Amino acid sequence: MTKSISCADTGANCSWSTTAETEEDLMKKVSQHAKEEHEGMKVTPELVAKIKSHIKEI
Repeated sequence: MTKSISCADTGANCSWSTTAETEEDLMKKVSQHAKEEHEGMKVTPELVAKIKSHIKEI
């Protein structure tokens, strides 16, 4: 099943969203987006846990 997430799902004021076939691929996209669009935001273990809790299967 395809996985999806958006910044808005986590409470951020950002319209970005993405999908991927695996959680690993989805998290790679999230990490890249955070670094490029949120000016060096560090992807901490706490942030990863928060993001993973908002992943949807579509």
